Amino acid sequence: MTFKLKKLTINLENYNIMQTSNQILKTKFGYESFRFNQEDIIKTIMQKRDAFVLMPTGGGKSLCYQIPALLFDGLTVVISPLIALMKDQVDALRLNGINAAYMNSSLDTNEISDIYEQLNRHEIKLLYVSPERLLGNNQLFLVFLRSLNISLFAIDEAHCISHWGHDFRPEYRLLSSLKREFSAVPIIALTATADGLTRDDILDKLKLKNPVVFTSSFNRPNIHYSVEPKRKMYEQILIYLKKHRNDSGIIYVLSRNSAQKMADKLKADGFSAKPYHAGLSGDKRNKHQELFIKDQVKIIVATIAFGMGINKSNVRFVIHADLPKNIESYYQETGRAGRDGLKSEAILFYSGGDVIKLKRFAMVENNPEQTRVMLHKLSQMATLCESNACRRRAILNYFGEQAPDSCDNCDVCLTGREKFDGTVIAQKALSAVARLENRFGLTYVVDFLRGSKAEKISETHKTLKTYGIGKDISKEEWFRYFKDLISFNYLKQVGSEYPVLALTEKSRNVLLGKEKVFLVKAVAKKEITLSEMPYEQELFDKLKIVRTDLAQKENVPAYLVFSDATLLELSTYLPQTLEEVRKISGFGDIKLAKYGKIFLEVVFNYCAERKLASKINEKIPKR
Repeated sequence: MTFKLKKLTINLENYNIMQTSNQILKTKFGYESFRFNQEDIIKTIMQKRDAFVLMPTGGGKSLCYQIPALLFDGLTVVISPLIALMKDQVDALRLNGINAAYMNSSLDTNEISDIYEQLNRHEIKLLYVSPERLLGNNQLFLVFLRSLNISLFAIDEAHCISHWGHDFRPEYRLLSSLKREFSAVPIIALTATADGLTRDDILDKLKLKNPVVFTSSFNRPNIHYSVEPKRKMYEQILIYLKKHRNDSGIIYVLSRNSAQKMADKLKADGFSAKPYHAGLSGDKRNKHQELFIKDQVKIIVATIAFGMGINKSNVRFVIHADLPKNIESYYQETGRAGRDGLKSEAILFYSGGDVIKLKRFAMVENNPEQTRVMLHKLSQMATLCESNACRRRAILNYFGEQAPDSCDNCDVCLTGREKFDGTVIAQKALSAVARLENRFGLTYVVDFLRGSKAEKISETHKTLKTYGIGKDISKEEWFRYFKDLISFNYLKQVGSEYPVLALTEKSRNVLLGKEKVFLVKAVAKKEITLSEMPYEQELFDKLKIVRTDLAQKENVPAYLVFSDATLLELSTYLPQTLEEVRKISGFGDIKLAKYGKIFLEVVFNYCAERKLASKINEKIPKR
């Protein structure tokens, strides 16, 4: 009987916590319901237990500690690696009427002193600091924190603590002392990207006390993944950007030189673009980042140094002009697109030569074990690009998650690929490679098959039987067929800087007619749109202008006022009263009072002119 009463009490406590949590979710953040494991994570933290959270980018990790911070009496300290990330989070919280602050090198002495005073007066609920600020200077700041009522430590981007992680930060290693110094204070560690090896390393290094581990799906269903051949890459990028002039996007490149050159070329071609790389001064990098965040620049061409601190929710595309070094990096970087949940694109331009270039970056001096792991991860990234199977399934399988054979939202699944007997085509391709004695690269072999009259084709080769036997097939189709033949191991690319095509053991049976080869024929690519539901595009564009004006007055990025997802809901469900606006995701009490009438007026007038009625009853409550 006693046990039952105790259990009932605990359940009632959980019920009360979640009732209050749901109220905060709606009134402060404007969302109807929790996503992924948010509800269970919050319960765990409120029971003062440690937690490790692995949740995809855009999945709402921040709410897992922001809501407990508002429920606890004391201060929540958030350890964050980048200044931009701290500022973004704090600006967003303040817009929702929550007293938050950050302490970093961007503040002057007076501003720091003011924050200390607010902390002493218990006026701040969330404080964002870097690991250097928290634990540096003989841990003086840590000593100060002991004088306060600390309710929770949140360690964001927790993969930075692991040398297996893709953004290793040695300073994060010192965070293991938190559990020793504040043994009674719960710790929540969060990351969007960690394979099994990195996960285990994070838990080991942080010394958490019997942590509850929460792993959400890695799936980002709104992102369309595609891999394109790297031939004439810049021309392909231009064609894409011309169709997406009003969209924000990031183009990742391997070197600072490439970042600068491409940004300059895009600017010369009439696009709003800036570079971001280590060769620029800190002030210039910060300026370019700020212009991008505030939508004053549409495109950032960057090395991988860019984006970790970016919460910009309306990035519609991420383009990789060079191969990422592993699937974690690729997932993390592509995850900067579509954080608002709307349809977005991740496009990767692939060449086997990129793998050769990256191999030298994978070599870790005096550490053969780490070198082996890095080379293996690079190989897995290359396989993802070369495979003719669903991209999303490959990504999810990499992180240990099962997935169906088709996702209906990647180039492989959406291009409606039909298998056909391609034995004759394969024989032509393999014969060409054999006649050319395994000594020439892909482009040369394709030109040879198509009977190119170019001077680069040797006169001797023009006399061979196989010269021109593939002129009935387009260049693009040949490249795709060769990609399949390499993927199916009928051919391989060998060599370093300039890889050449060579036959494999499997080639012989095809050439002798003993084995059939089934290739894939591509048909009709589907267009990617923001939403599958009909919405008023003209109204959406008007609302974006209103949002930009408000953001400029507030001196914050436009997406912090409202995400594109909120504007899309307004343009879809056409609310006609403030009570109906309240049902739109993103309108908490503060934002409804502050911006509700402004956006309602635009929607109401638009609908009145076109005799459109509210569709709010069609809205299914969701985040």
